[in-house]
This record gives sequence, C-alpha cells and structure tokens, in this order.
Amino acid sequence: MIAVLQRVTRGRVSIDNKVVGAIDHGLVIFLGVMNTDEKKDGDFLADKIADFRIFNDKDHKMNLSVKDADGSALVISQFTLCSNWRKGRRPSFINAASPEKGEQLYINFMERLTANGLLVKSGRFGAMMEVNLINDGPVTFVLDSKKM
Repeated sequence: MIAVLQRVTRGRVSIDNKVVGAIDHGLVIFLGVMNTDEKKDGDFLADKIADFRIFNDKDHKMNLSVKDADGSALVISQFTLCSNWRKGRRPSFINAASPEKGEQLYINFMERLTANGLLVKSGRFGAMMEVNLINDGPVTFVLDSKKM
C-alpha cells in the first residue's frame, strides 16, 4: 500500500462540482492499494501516519503529529500510485488491487485512522474527483507499507 501525504492548510474533494469531503488543517492522503496488500498494510500505515511527527512545534521543528496539531485527514483513493511505468510509454495498472479488494482496504484504512483519534473525511472510491489543496511547507512524504 502506498500513501502520499501532503501537509495542508486546507483540502477538499469534489464530485460533479459538489464538495464531498473537506478539511482545514491536516493531511491530504492519496492512497494506492496494491493487489498484494492486506489489512495489515493499511493498519501499519494508518498507525504510522497518526503519530508521524511532520507538523511544526512552537520552535518550527517537525515535532508534532497530525493528532498533536489538532489536524484532520482527507483520504483520496488513487490507484495510479500502483502503476508500473518502467516499460514503454503507457503505465500498466496490473499491480493495483481489484476494485472490490481496493475499496475494502481503503475503508479499513480510514477506520483505522479514525480509531487512532483522527477526524477523517474522504472522496468516493473509484469516482472521478477534483482535488484541491494548499500544501503547507510544502511538505510531502511517500510511505510504502512494503518498504518497512
């Protein structure tokens, strides 16, 4: 499972010009679910992200987690993170989980974030979405559950 975290001052996701999820301060998380992923991959990432110290303290040091900073999470499914782009000029998505498996692991991931004390908003799995965000820093991290 791959998660791209962007620390934001605000983020929102719209479908058909209707906002379906929005946060102010926190993380926008783009989540790609691989065909080899299991629930434990999402649990690992959610636990890591909830306590990942990437927010500034009063001394402007990255010393606070999203929970410590009273932030929220906006989770967006993004199967393109699972692409194989090395061969040819067109990416292959053969490594992405099936829609059924991907959606269930996406839901499990958000439930685990919530269990970790985060307010979680989301887009809609499999939908064409418009994502708007203001990156704070900019601060962006790529976490891969298979690279522990």
